[in-house]
Amino acid sequence: MLNQKIILPIISFSVLLLIWELVTRFSGWSQQVFPSPLMVLISFQELIVNGELLKHAVASLFRVSIGFFLAVILGIPLGIILGRIKIVHLLLNALIQFLRPISPLAWIPLAMLWFGIGDVPAIFLIFLSSFFPMVVSTSVAVEAIKPTFFQVAANFNLSRYEILTKIVIPAITPQVITALRISITIAWLVVVAAEMIAVQSGLGYMILDSRNALRMDYVMVGMIAIGIIGLALDFIMQSLSQIESTAWGRFTK
Repeated sequence: MLNQKIILPIISFSVLLLIWELVTRFSGWSQQVFPSPLMVLISFQELIVNGELLKHAVASLFRVSIGFFLAVILGIPLGIILGRIKIVHLLLNALIQFLRPISPLAWIPLAMLWFGIGDVPAIFLIFLSSFFPMVVSTSVAVEAIKPTFFQVAANFNLSRYEILTKIVIPAITPQVITALRISITIAWLVVVAAEMIAVQSGLGYMILDSRNALRMDYVMVGMIAIGIIGLALDFIMQSLSQIESTAWGRFTK
């Protein structure tokens, strides 16, 4: 099983590289329009050596970390409140459902007008992209908790804090982890788009700047870096599955 987890992805990436190489050889496009894997690899090494790739990757990760962290620390508590207090749910749910479908990219003109050019508008857009999925997922998870648990808590006269820490948080952990995994992916997508407009650093900015300079090899290096970091972020979220299994096991017996 372990060998399959390693070998099969290698095969799929090898096939992709083969197709890429064949297209560059027989499509009739020049290397400036559609660079070959070798050309991109050389450019990748060049950007690593001169530090440009690391600088832009760190800038993107910084913005994602701040925006995602803010969304988590505000979205999860609000989701718990919405799931536990009916009057708050009735008051805010319609508003949240109204704002949630609006693409974070639609906020770019307002974000630039409000916050100017720099990290803040990009962080704001990342926050929006992660906040609403976290709120909705957490709220749904809280509402799905079996009423039996709260009845038992009432019989034992548990305090609200004890109900929160011993019942609510362990019960919603599986769904919250799934929401975290989805939200971080959305945040990573949004930061690249936001960096093409609102900032002067980051992988999105590097791709746009390289396109303006007609360096398609640098553009593809940026795309590959985005994919690699995206895989790493997804792996980090997958590592939380042990917490998910432990928490879910306690509330499915």
